Amino acid sequence: MSSWIEIPTNSDFTLENIPFGIGSAGGNPRAATRIGDNVIDLDALQKAGLFAGLNLPEEIFNQPVLNDFIELEKPITNAVRARIQELFAANNGELRDDEALRVDALRSVSEVQMHMPVRIGDYTDFYSSREHATNVGTMFRDPNNALLPNWLHIPVGYHGRASSIVISGTPLHRPKGQTKADEAELPTFGPTRLLDFELEMAFVVGKSNALGTSVSVEEAESHIFGMVVFNDWSARDIQKWEYVPLGPFLAKNFGSSISPWIVTMEALAPFRSASPKQEPKVLSYLEMKKDHNFDINLEAIIETEGGASKTVSNSNFKHMYWSMAQQLAHHTVNGCNMNVGDMCASGTISGPTPDSYGSMLEITWRGSKPIAMPDGTERKFIQDGDSVIMKAYCEKNGKRVGFGEVRTKVLPAT
Repeated sequence: MSSWIEIPTNSDFTLENIPFGIGSAGGNPRAATRIGDNVIDLDALQKAGLFAGLNLPEEIFNQPVLNDFIELEKPITNAVRARIQELFAANNGELRDDEALRVDALRSVSEVQMHMPVRIGDYTDFYSSREHATNVGTMFRDPNNALLPNWLHIPVGYHGRASSIVISGTPLHRPKGQTKADEAELPTFGPTRLLDFELEMAFVVGKSNALGTSVSVEEAESHIFGMVVFNDWSARDIQKWEYVPLGPFLAKNFGSSISPWIVTMEALAPFRSASPKQEPKVLSYLEMKKDHNFDINLEAIIETEGGASKTVSNSNFKHMYWSMAQQLAHHTVNGCNMNVGDMCASGTISGPTPDSYGSMLEITWRGSKPIAMPDGTERKFIQDGDSVIMKAYCEKNGKRVGFGEVRTKVLPAT
């Protein structure tokens, strides 16, 4: 698609994309989309009558989160997305030729502060990359039995903390907690020494299901509004001590970081991909009749406080053993009710080769293979002052749809 608005080469935010987010430029945070390096104020477009005929509620875009808009469901949200594509198409002069409205509605991305796009009521983190689970199981258990018996039968997950999910650009303090050295008799308390990132994606629930009902695999994508890049920070030494018998707690709940733009499932549709073959055969409620995975390129970068940066992982979402559709079907099969705005993260996305591992735990193999940084330092895990940047994009047949980045700086423990 060609547009009258300038879109830089290799931009994540093409006319094929049209993501949704919440931004502000001196005023109240409200709904926006992004094309190229321009953020478009959707409230301004609605007030100018450019969404007339779509039966949108008044002030639907003049809100600090997208929940009410998403709750209108896909027939309407897709119509809004299509109308935006129409307005910015090269041959459409409705907005292009209205200079006053353009000045009011369009802002350079450098002028806009992005905010949390949704109010997240609940958050679930899955553990759905076979390569990641195998690597971790090999390190901490028997390499010949790296996967626990249930792993190939259910999408393993746990309920995380929604309140500490933050938007890209929000710094996080190094967490504190109990750790116990292998040779020590008792645990000690202090800042984590093994701070790690986890390269993940997350989906945003776009349609609720009532308590006691379930969502099938084939219905699942109609219940998913879109996706963000997700950095699920982890304190590995705290996690090692606390995770038996009930799993992660302080090692995970101190913070997770997301990219600001929600890329819709409709924008991702051209990049649909087959999942890895699932053996043994899954139970019937988890069977997929079509491809529910997506070919999304992923990158993780460490940037030191001095500005030296290095890409430490190039992975891909298509490696996921359990798809989002299977995750949502399993999550609700017991009657669990999901609400609009709830978020489900994929779990660390690792590929089959060391350069595609999705965490420092794997990349440095528990610190035994440090990464050399361009400034002469090395990294086993993430240090104070470091920033971790994650990026994601799809590209096929000349079309590109991307997520931008999620960037987080690590501050010393308080």
